[in-house]
Amino acid sequence: MKMVKEVFDFLEDSKTLGADCKEVDKAFADLKKEGAIVSPVRCKWAPVK
Repeated sequence: MKMVKEVFDFLEDSKTLGADCKEVDKAFADLKKEGAIVSPVRCKWAPVK
């Protein structure tokens, strides 16, 4: 996460990874609970600075 410097979308990431969007959404939810990511804009995520 620290290598990412821009806002990203989990749907784009799931397509890039070839993973199911539900799995990626669950992983993002876990990262949000840990405080590793924040949502500056609806449906977009960014690492915590």
